[in-house]
Amino acid sequence: MNTMTLWDLNGWQFAALAFAALLVGFSKTAVSGANTVSLAVFAAVLPARASTGVLLPILIAGDVLAVLTYRRHAHWPTLWRLFPAVAAGVVVGTVFLMWADDGIVRTSIGAILLLMAAVTVWRRRKAGAEEEPDAVATRAGRAKARAYGVLGGFTTMVANAGGPVMSMYLLSAGFRKMGFLGTSAFFFLIVNTSKLPFSVGLGLIDAESLLLDAALVLFVVPGALLGKWAVDRINQRLFEHLVIAATVVGGLQLLVR
Repeated sequence: MNTMTLWDLNGWQFAALAFAALLVGFSKTAVSGANTVSLAVFAAVLPARASTGVLLPILIAGDVLAVLTYRRHAHWPTLWRLFPAVAAGVVVGTVFLMWADDGIVRTSIGAILLLMAAVTVWRRRKAGAEEEPDAVATRAGRAKARAYGVLGGFTTMVANAGGPVMSMYLLSAGFRKMGFLGTSAFFFLIVNTSKLPFSVGLGLIDAESLLLDAALVLFVVPGALLGKWAVDRINQRLFEHLVIAATVVGGLQLLVR
């Protein structure tokens, strides 16, 4: 794999990756979608394509901590509706990675994230009231779950950027803060774990990348603890605004990088 090893990094590069790993932990237990900043940092320090393989095990570590923290708040009917479409998106993303270069990947995902943020803001202003998660069991809700699921599977496979897409889906479905965090925690633990064979097959994960992960994963824990402390102090409206803002920032980063 075309990447730097742990021993090739200088102090500033390792510090940047350590901060990005800490931010992964924070995003998993506080503001989902904020880890798009981590994606950008990893891609800046490491070769862009190889960075996705290094980041994936770190994301899984954050997912495990999020599940341990919010496991009682997951909404499983929503998860079961999403998984078939997500699986299709992961397969499409794998095929896409076989021929697309970094520029095409970044532009495509950045445009999708900005579109999802705009649609979510428009829908919530139009609705004027919260929906319950069970409302997505309607025909329109199932169609929306399939559309977001495919986009989420695609973006998470090609750039580990599925968080903002799923954030927009869960917000548009009317999830409150704790249900949002519990549902997304289980969702990404299952999806990211299922991506491991694909990433290994594409040569994105190998012994060198795992050695770097072993050094960085320690920083995920304090980030997760900081996120748990912060989320209890964030009200619902601010939480939603932060999630949408993180999505917009992530989309812009991918477009201009």
